[in-house]
Amino acid sequence: MNIRWLVPGLIVLALAACSSAPKKPATAGHGGKPSGTVVQGKGGRPAHCPEGSPYAAATEDLSTRGNYTAGGLYKPGVKDTTPSYVPNVACIPEPLVTNEDRSVIGNKSPYVVLGKQYKVLDDTRNYVERGTASYYGAKFHGRLTSNREVYDMYQFTAAHKTLPLPSFARVTNLDNGESVIVRVNDRGPFHDGRVVDLSYAAAVRLGITQRGTGNVEVRAVQPGETNLMAQKPSRRERRAAEAAAATAAVASARPAPAARVVADSDIDRLVNRLPAGGAPARGQPATTQAAVSTMPEVAVSSLPPSAPAPRPAVPVVTTAMPRSPALASSPSLSQKVVGAVMLQVASFSNRDNANRAMGQLNAAGIVGATISDIAAGGRTLWRLRVPASDHASAAELAGRISGLGFGSPQIVKD
Repeated sequence: MNIRWLVPGLIVLALAACSSAPKKPATAGHGGKPSGTVVQGKGGRPAHCPEGSPYAAATEDLSTRGNYTAGGLYKPGVKDTTPSYVPNVACIPEPLVTNEDRSVIGNKSPYVVLGKQYKVLDDTRNYVERGTASYYGAKFHGRLTSNREVYDMYQFTAAHKTLPLPSFARVTNLDNGESVIVRVNDRGPFHDGRVVDLSYAAAVRLGITQRGTGNVEVRAVQPGETNLMAQKPSRRERRAAEAAAATAAVASARPAPAARVVADSDIDRLVNRLPAGGAPARGQPATTQAAVSTMPEVAVSSLPPSAPAPRPAVPVVTTAMPRSPALASSPSLSQKVVGAVMLQVASFSNRDNANRAMGQLNAAGIVGATISDIAAGGRTLWRLRVPASDHASAAELAGRISGLGFGSPQIVKD
């Protein structure tokens, strides 16, 4: 075999990056994190998370071979897609930053794509760049990357034009402070103004999937460096701390309500069916049953099944309830503190069920939720609400909550 012909061909075949934000829904399978990775960066995940990743590692999809154009672009006329559910990125571990030899394939320097020449960096120390991040999804899932690893949209990875393969970088969303460490194992994005192409999981973690792109900083990291840790709390973390403080203040100022026995609502019965531990067994979906008075029971998965199918819509029953004049006259303390859009997930007739539902949100990485009580129809209801910074992030947050089986949360104002 002519080796001189083979190596350049392998280098070119993997230079792929998406030209626009992926579209929904996806029809491709799902994959996940390989063994041997540990939590790095911000360190620590929710206690319920399994060891490693809750998603099985992706393997090469042979159907993704071929279909390349000059310059190494993969199926440029075919739109990318993303799953119809939001993955539980809180349980996906960040890659362990280690010293690794450069891949034999994927580090040719200089190289040319679409008539433009790029030079791979000899030294990544002190590399920092700001610009636009995009992401790629199911169209590339199971396809070989530029250094012959398998692209897995449920891993924290990225494509970069000049960082060595493999290498590691911390990517920070400059609009909300969220950050994640990624393994750079692919080439791209080959579009002016874009500095990095993120895996779908990394994009969800940074909160850029709603708009399709985000304003980010890419900082190369080395083993043992202090910048493996985030520089400061993200906006989500600050909101969660403020909401927790507001909840504690409200709880300390309010006398404990008298115990009363009331019939469970539909949402109470749904929460009663949630798994007590909040964590599915590795490699298996977590399933709950939603009971609605006029509809048959339906299954809701918070993790992707082995062969993802369109997720059935969960019917939601809402009941108009009178408000107390005191509540209508002024915003709640949590809203004063957070100063954000409030999403009401559900109202419960049982406080324990409200607590369990909030635990499910926390387990999925949705933090800052608060529980407040209200008298309605001669009984006490507990309202579960989650803050969002603006209407754009509220829409993305609502999709994540709906994917957990709670139905579609509503924007509320007190």
